[in-house]
Formats: sequence, structure tokens, C-alpha cells
Amino acid sequence: MRYLVLLALWVLPMLAHAQDWEDQRMFGVDSSPTMRIISSTDTSFFAPIIESFLAERPDVSIEYLVTGTADLDQIFRASPAEFDVVISSAMDLQLKLANDGFAQRIDDITHPAWAQWRQSLFAFTTEPATIVINKAAFAGQDVPRTRLELIQALRADPDRFRGRVGTYDVRQSGLGYLFATQDARASESFWRLTEVMGSLDARLYCCSGEMIDDLADGTIAVAYNVLGSYAQARQDTRDKLEVILPSDFPTTMMRTAFVSRDTLQPQTAADFIRHLTIAQSQGADLASFPLPPLITELDAAGRSRIALEPALMTYLDRLKRRTFMREWESAIIQSPSAPSQ
Repeated sequence: MRYLVLLALWVLPMLAHAQDWEDQRMFGVDSSPTMRIISSTDTSFFAPIIESFLAERPDVSIEYLVTGTADLDQIFRASPAEFDVVISSAMDLQLKLANDGFAQRIDDITHPAWAQWRQSLFAFTTEPATIVINKAAFAGQDVPRTRLELIQALRADPDRFRGRVGTYDVRQSGLGYLFATQDARASESFWRLTEVMGSLDARLYCCSGEMIDDLADGTIAVAYNVLGSYAQARQDTRDKLEVILPSDFPTTMMRTAFVSRDTLQPQTAADFIRHLTIAQSQGADLASFPLPPLITELDAAGRSRIALEPALMTYLDRLKRRTFMREWESAIIQSPSAPSQ
């Protein structure tokens, strides 16, 4: 038994290094001590933030590792000492990690109470889930501004939209699961919309970036619950796509970050979190912070954010997750499938 434990302790760090990352980049001087950041945010958004941090800390280098939200949670839980900072858009999974003791407390960061959890998990963006359409696909018909209007548009012309509707595969995407469960809590229209998308052979995606790619080339006509920040950041798609904030009810997440409890560079990692919280307050400077900054409780449009509170972990309960997945699969796939894990 002792040898099995020793083998596990040796293998887990090796698995972290062997991970097939979506992206992996080094910043700074190679000879400097390296801080490792595991993140679900595309490198293009974070490169300016990292570079502005390194301008103040030339004694540090940073390895930035990108993976999906669900994979990030599993990889980090398996080997928390391999990473110094953890950044994800899946608020519920992040809160669970912090609540389970994986996050280090940083007492000297001043941050709004609603944007942090026990001085260990810190929000630094506010980003809405949106409907994004290919303008050409909606030529000659009204653009849907609510979920009900989207349902009506899809039902009215099924031939136009069959196989051309996209949304997250919530079995693979932690952010997709967060958006879906929050939508389901807010309104029954979520399940009606999911059933309609399923009847049209919806395409399921791991991430917003892939949905936007397929929207841009016309593979799909409409995508539901896409991160608006990703769509709006694409210069090459602005004439092709329209980003819609559903006016019926908001689903707005906050991207969060924390320092690993097992970091070997606690001060540098804490300084990076501090840099994030300061940089977001200067969000008008898109050159150094190309993500949407935090908003207050309500923005000008009256859109509230998902609260960073224990209720957020409700659907992470194994039984509730299994039940939700079964209902979701029945609605979106509409064919027998193996039970979710």
C-alpha cells in the first residue's frame, strides 16, 4: 500500500506536465523564477495583463497554461502544488475549490465584499452570457431579443436552423454548466429553448471561441449562452455577427482568481492577484486589460450578476448534477444515452 501511495505522489505531478494544453506560453526572462498560472481564459486576453505585471516585476517569469473550465478543476485538484494561480470563468467550481481549502487567504487585498469570498477568491471581470447571431442567416426576419423570441424564431423556420444552432456541451464545459443551471433556476423558458434546440439537432461546443468561429463562417446561424466578451473582441467578425443581451433575464458571471494553498511563490502569486484587482478598476485601458471590468450590483441596464455565495454550489451536489444532466440530455440530445458521471 505504501508503494502505491508513493507511486501516486510521483505520477500526479508528471501528469500535470504531460497535459495536452489548449495553449501554453512563457512570459518574461527564462532565467527568472517561474510562476505557473492555470487558466480557462484565452491567452490573447491575458497576455497584456501578464506583460503589464512583468513590467513591474522583471524578476519573475510566468508560464500561462490554458484548458477548459471542467478540466482545469480536475487537473488542479489532482496536483495543487503544480500551480501558483488559478483563473476560471466557472464561478461555482472556483468557489467549491476555495471552500474546500485549496485557496490561500490574502488579507491585505481591499476588494468589494460581493466580489470576493473569504479573502481567498477574487472576482475581476463581469461578463454576460449572450445570444450571438450570424447576420446573414437572419436576413429578412426579426432578430430575437429574448429567449422567448428566439424560441419563436427557431420554431417558425426549422429548415433554416436545423443543424445550425450552437450551445455549450454542459458535460464538458464547467462554464456551460454554470450558465445552464443558472438559467434553469431563473425561468422555465430555458427548458423550452433547450428542447427546441435539441429538436433542431443542436451542435454542442466546449467553448465560446469555437462557437464564434462556426458563426463567422456560417456553419451555425445562432449560438446561445456565448460569452459576449469573446464575441466582441473579435475584430474579424464584427460585420458578420451581432451580440444580443437577452432582455428577459440576465445570466452574468464574474471571472475569478485565487492563489493555490500549496504555491511555492506565495508573495509573487498574491502580487499577481493584487495586480488583477487593480487593473480591472482601470478597465477603460483596453491595451493593458482587454476584459470587461467588474460592475456594481446593477449596471445601467439593470443586469444583476451571479452572486458569489454558497448557493452557487447547489448544482455541484452529485445527485442534483446527475438529475440535471439527465434532464438536459433528454432535452438537447433527444435520444437514449448513457448516464452522466
